[in-house]
Amino acid sequence: MNMAASRESSTSSGRETVVNIGNGNVSPTVPSKTDLAGELPVHHTHEQVQDKTAKPGAATQVNLKYVSLVLLVLQNAALILTMRYTRNQPGDMYFSTSAVCVTEVLKMTTCVFILLYQHKGNAVELSKILWSTIVLQPLDTLKVSVPAFIYTMQNNLMFIGVSNLSAATFQVSYQLKILTTALFSVVMLRKSLSAIQWVALVLLFAGVAIVQVQPTDPSKRAAEVTHTQQNPLHGLLAVVVACCFSGFAGVYFEKILKGSKTSLWIRNIQLGLFGAIIGLVGMILKDGAAIMEKGMFFGYTNYVWSVIFLQAFGGLTVAVVVKYADNILKGFATSVSIIVSTVAAVYLFHFQVNVQFCIGAGLVIGAIFFYGRPKPPEKAPTQEQPPNDALGK
Repeated sequence: MNMAASRESSTSSGRETVVNIGNGNVSPTVPSKTDLAGELPVHHTHEQVQDKTAKPGAATQVNLKYVSLVLLVLQNAALILTMRYTRNQPGDMYFSTSAVCVTEVLKMTTCVFILLYQHKGNAVELSKILWSTIVLQPLDTLKVSVPAFIYTMQNNLMFIGVSNLSAATFQVSYQLKILTTALFSVVMLRKSLSAIQWVALVLLFAGVAIVQVQPTDPSKRAAEVTHTQQNPLHGLLAVVVACCFSGFAGVYFEKILKGSKTSLWIRNIQLGLFGAIIGLVGMILKDGAAIMEKGMFFGYTNYVWSVIFLQAFGGLTVAVVVKYADNILKGFATSVSIIVSTVAAVYLFHFQVNVQFCIGAGLVIGAIFFYGRPKPPEKAPTQEQPPNDALGK
């Protein structure tokens, strides 16, 4: 749910704001104190590092790890369920393009407040930094317009997908973004995947395919009670394209982060700025006439605002998970969120689970777990060299 990262992804929050996952390892795009505060790096001795880790704060980090994991599970599940609920209501519906635009504004505003906190409330200093890095470096800022455009398109496609697919089916199918991110990482970043990770990607694709290919007998299909007309094929196409957009934009943004020293939060402000502008243009082109008649916030309820806030702050949750936990636990949280979403959909939307769905979802959950496993350590070269005559010399 692309504020950056995950990537990934959040898994289900559109743009993952501050985390990008490539080959199953944590990408070095999580902001350090140096990035956030703009200070010179401080080099610590080995003894100083040991003293820091020995402080009682270690117990707090353990607590934060599990709290953040629970929050990520709840955020992933709640976003899909709430989004599905708001798109499956009878009568006139809110404009999804409006929700995407408001979400981008909220993401940008959140990043500004985070930077303001990092600069101890010094708004004058922060405004100078933003002016010098965003306005006075237009070419560098324009680089972010590419992933911003793609992320905005991805978020709009998410609404199309969840409007035409059940919550559980969408949640499982949207994990294809792990596959697309991995492929783009191999091609664009020259990252290597282990044999286990390649097998996991094949299982992931197979699991999604099994979930999507439903029996011809309607009584045996995995489905839920609906109040609107749906087109599962349109939903599937929207999910596939959104996953491709997510993978490309995440890897492209990772290249931008690694290729400059600009603060990660400033990059996210740039993303939000372009995303809001692009989202506004898309909103006018698609729903401009209806919005002029009914208003931009027509149909907004507490549930719609919940979708917006869950999307906007999902990336921050992913950032906390990767910082205090690791990518394996993040994958575990994603897997648990699929189970939670499915169980909740049974009670909330009367979702009918069949054997085929269970098999496909099981493959996807297993693939996520195995893909997040670290690579086996490479064998260290032996120190003893064979004699020259053994080498044929």
